[in-house]
Parts: sequence; C-alpha cells; structure tokens
Amino acid sequence: MKILVAVKRVVDHNVRIRVRPDGTGVETTGVRMSMNPFCKHAVEAAVQLAEAGHATEVVIVSIGPKPANDVILTALAMGAHRGILVETDQALETLTIAKLLAKVVEEEQPDLVLLGKQAVDDDSNHVGQMLAALTDRPQATFASEIKIAGSDLEVTREVDYGRETIAISLPAIVTADLRLNTPRNAALPMVMKARSKPLAVRAVSEFGVDLTPRLTVEKTTPPPERVAGTSVASATELAALIAADINELEAI
Repeated sequence: MKILVAVKRVVDHNVRIRVRPDGTGVETTGVRMSMNPFCKHAVEAAVQLAEAGHATEVVIVSIGPKPANDVILTALAMGAHRGILVETDQALETLTIAKLLAKVVEEEQPDLVLLGKQAVDDDSNHVGQMLAALTDRPQATFASEIKIAGSDLEVTREVDYGRETIAISLPAIVTADLRLNTPRNAALPMVMKARSKPLAVRAVSEFGVDLTPRLTVEKTTPPPERVAGTSVASATELAALIAADINELEAI
C-alpha cells in the first residue's frame, strides 16, 4: 500500500499571531514556521502503518514556497520515504490546493491519502472533503483511530455526539484529528538521514491548474484585547458586582 500525506507550513502554534499594520493579512516575515499540528498527526499515522507492515511507501507532498521544504524534511525525518514540493509563492485558496493535490493523486495513485483535518492558520477544514469529491474517493474525516480491516479501513471519527466507527474501502481519503496519535520527535540521526531522501521540487505551472483567486480579503483585523479582570476580597463583594452587572443589563 502506498500512502500520500499532504502537509502544510504554517506559523508555529507557539508564536503569538500578529496582523500586518496595513491589514493585508497575518505577519509571516521573520516569524517561526513549522508543520501544521494536524498534518503532523497524519504523518505519524502513515509512518505507524508503514512500521506495522501495512504500507510499503509513504510520500509527503506540500504546496508552497521553497522554504516549505523544511516541513517535508520534518516528515522525512519522522520516517516518510520521499517528498514532493509543489513550489509557488502565491497564496492559494483551498479549492485550488485540493485541485493541485488531485493532480498529485492522479500521478502517484496512492491507496490512502492522509491530511490534517484543518490548518491552524485559516481553520477552513475544506481540503480533505474537496479532494475526496475531486478524486471520487470515499472519505473519513476527524479520524481519532485508523485500523486496517482486510482490504478496507476501519476509522473512528470524532463527532458532535461522541465517536462513531465506520468502514470505508480503499483507495480513500482520511483527515486526522489530534487524538489520532502522539507524533514522534525525530532524533538527530533521523534528521540527518532525511536530507539524503528523495525530494522533488516541481513548479506549480506543471499541473495546469488555474490559480486565479475567487475570493478577495478586504481586511484582516486582530480580535479585541481582553478586558482585565477584577479582584474581589470576598464572595459578598463578588455577588454585589454580579448584581450590579445584571441591573445594568436590565436597564439597557
């Protein structure tokens, strides 16, 4: 079985997000970047399947500028076999990303495609579902457990009312939730070894996908600053403050 894992380079989740002064987007210049956390769980799932003998090859693909090589190298250090960077400096919409990934799926013909359920920069939660539609493959989203069941997959999903387990046939698309596993930290020898693994850099123009944006972001603004809390000396004082707030609301 061949597994294709799509990963995204985003602002590191430990970095405080700052909006550009002109409101055109989030500041990324000079900011630490890393692999999207949900994507890291997808990589770990693929590597675990390979280690268990269920997969013979794990291929990593990322779409973005040349520095996105670093997230592919991270995945290779975790145990993936080779990488593909679809290079572009243009900010792409989710449908365009899904169309590019569909082209890669058409070329690679993987039995299983794994993605993070969403990216922490835009929280769109679009690409996995769009990719399933474009490739006409069954999908299982928000996966917290993946098991091989003969020629099928048994996937446990995180849903609003708890968890549900479904069976889907291969080839399939699965998006990873945070409870799927605990991603490994690659040791230094694996990081050094990753640099010798195949990593193909391909221009986005090779895939024949229209990159024209359909949406226009008019302005990006940060959320309002939180108002400082009030310290009270006793429960009586707290009750008085609550009562005052209620009276103020009723008066409006």
